[in-house]
Amino acid sequence: MILAAGRGERMRPLTDTTPKPLLKVQGRPLLQWAIQGLYTGGVRQIVINTAWLGDQISSHFGSNHRYASLAYSHEGRDFGEALETAGGIVRALPLLGEVFWVVAGDMFAPGFVFSKTAVDRFVASKRLAHLWLVPNPPHNPKGDFGISPDGLALGDAPRKFTFSTIGLYRSALFTSPYCDVAPGNPSGIKAPLAPVLRAAMAEGLVSAELYEGDWADVGTPERLVAVNKRKRPAQGGPDSV
Repeated sequence: MILAAGRGERMRPLTDTTPKPLLKVQGRPLLQWAIQGLYTGGVRQIVINTAWLGDQISSHFGSNHRYASLAYSHEGRDFGEALETAGGIVRALPLLGEVFWVVAGDMFAPGFVFSKTAVDRFVASKRLAHLWLVPNPPHNPKGDFGISPDGLALGDAPRKFTFSTIGLYRSALFTSPYCDVAPGNPSGIKAPLAPVLRAAMAEGLVSAELYEGDWADVGTPERLVAVNKRKRPAQGGPDSV
């Protein structure tokens, strides 16, 4: 699942008429980098949630795509606004399997590998989530979560890293007792992801690892400019999605 429902307030005025996932990064729509990364890792079915100017996203990428089947969870059409991360995931659960990737549509990590090996390892672990953390960028110096010596994600730790937004999840994480939003989120309840993760972390059910490759949260016009000044990375898979 690719999260693409946000308003992009910090990216205004660029997002007043264009949804943030369609802003160009290294010559391609930002969302395309996530699609290509998943495609390169072998993923062929992708769910994208939308809200702000969401019809532009579905019109641009379509559904019966040459490289992947794209389905949409249109929160904006259904409820008039985005449902936040956990609320959006629960809304899309009927379109997802028992185990699935989630990544934010405004994240740029062209070298990250969405590998089957990672999925197999996660499935064998019986944990509810596995997160990839990154060294803290200037805009998040205190970090979000720690990593224990045995690879568990920690809500409280002396040293914290930033959540990259890349993660593997089991659908069971988004049910009671970790998440109290009804299956399919028929009422359109807004719910953040962090409390859900922290509840599972308290039971030792979330693992994590540090990713030190090229990564950026393209959340402001200044960061967009900075990413576009970098040398264009090489990436496998289709050049146009």
